[in-house]
Amino acid sequence: MSRKCEISGKGPLVGNNVSHANNKTKRRQLPNLRSVKITLEDGTTKRIRVAASTLRTMKKKAAQAAVAS
Repeated sequence: MSRKCEISGKGPLVGNNVSHANNKTKRRQLPNLRSVKITLEDGTTKRIRVAASTLRTMKKKAAQAAVAS
């Protein structure tokens, strides 16, 4: 399974570790993925991998919608 958010599409980034002596070695910065259960329209549940930042945005949007109504 790929390390990618299934909603926002965020994936790994590539960069360098830089030592004090300025030696550079490749590294990967992985997204902070969480497994969450969602309920589909037909009532079944599915487990998906979502980035923590996406979950935070979804909670914010839900709160704004609740205040607006």
